[in-house]
Amino acid sequence: MTMKHLLWIEQCRPGQDLMLCVKAEGFQFNHAADLSAVLNSCSLQQPDIVVMAAELAEMRTRDLMVLLKKQHPSCQIIVLVEKDQHAVAAESLNYGAIDYLLKPFNQQQLQNTIRNASSISRGLKDLVAVSLGSRQVLQLANRAAQTDATVLLHGESGTGKERLARYIHNVSARRDQTYVAVNCAAIPDNMLEAMLFGYNKGAFTGAVSQQIGKFESANGGTLLLDEISELPLPLQAKLLRVLQERELERLGSNQKIKLDVRVIAASNKDLRQLVDQGLFRQDLFYRLDVLPLSWPALRERKDDIIPLAEFFVQKYADGKYVLSKEAKAALCQYHWPGNVRELENVVQRALVMARGIEVQAIDLNLPLPAVTAPESASINHLKLNKKNAEFDYILGVLNQCNGHRTRAAEALGVSTRALRYKLAAMREHGVDIDAIA
Repeated sequence: MTMKHLLWIEQCRPGQDLMLCVKAEGFQFNHAADLSAVLNSCSLQQPDIVVMAAELAEMRTRDLMVLLKKQHPSCQIIVLVEKDQHAVAAESLNYGAIDYLLKPFNQQQLQNTIRNASSISRGLKDLVAVSLGSRQVLQLANRAAQTDATVLLHGESGTGKERLARYIHNVSARRDQTYVAVNCAAIPDNMLEAMLFGYNKGAFTGAVSQQIGKFESANGGTLLLDEISELPLPLQAKLLRVLQERELERLGSNQKIKLDVRVIAASNKDLRQLVDQGLFRQDLFYRLDVLPLSWPALRERKDDIIPLAEFFVQKYADGKYVLSKEAKAALCQYHWPGNVRELENVVQRALVMARGIEVQAIDLNLPLPAVTAPESASINHLKLNKKNAEFDYILGVLNQCNGHRTRAAEALGVSTRALRYKLAAMREHGVDIDAIA
């Protein structure tokens, strides 16, 4: 097993207890009191983690961080700051630090911070995070990964929410167990329940054998429910019960199956807004929204654009091509409405179009800003069918509650205000709400 190295940069050598703590985490400990010692240590061996004081006599902390990250891009930097140095801590994160420790700190706090930094290194194999915004999200994700709490990821389509979910799994204690991803929008509503919870033979027409669901497949590991906003309301109620009870029953069975699953939900829509509109259960939202994380759009983390593009060049061309200065400028100037997914497609296309080993701006064939086109008739038809199904379900609940709005709202898991909003929308679509007793 390769020995990991931790370089501690501070004028005073840390106490014996802290050095033993570092060694207990599997690191060889090296101390540097000045710039010369830092450069000498780094020339002998690459540090995996650097712990450095916020105040250095010979060199500004941020300049040293930039130097270290340039020479050793994979090293993770932790900065030691005083309690009144919050601005210094924020600046350190901006210049490459992955985390900071407030003095005084104890062995347990140092140990946890080193473990977090190690986990981030382990999980960053195919996740590029250079910008401050991206690294701040990763810090939160890393801390969330140390618990079993449900995580709710929000971000535009194509930002990389599935990659972030897998990262959380990879740095968690469940990393050696199964990771299962389900796109709720890609599965027909009438199949989604059986897909999630499984079924027994004879549970419905076509169920010729027993089939375990995605929850059971992920038992002991992590389950990603992508596009959670697309779950129909009846299934939302069943999902809520599974999350609350930590057990499920397959379709066609009354046998309860215990679950030990870390659930990560993801959505490109604002679930709070959907709750207000009566399209998402309020109680399910609160059950999912334990640890919310928002993955920024690519246009909001411009420092990630070129590193991501170079990552895709390496991925698809094994580093045989390079991006020209003009190509990099064009990539940075583009708005990226399709986010990282669009960037990946653009790089793939450019590698095909390139006439030499250097990719030019013209090879990218970036589109001009486009006017949003109207949705196709087929998409409109699909949305109409889904809307009608939701209307029918709400009417059914209202009938069961004899038209009592408060009881119906409770059964639907939404507020009475949200139900009134939804009923008003149904009236606008020609649904006769007043006919209900």
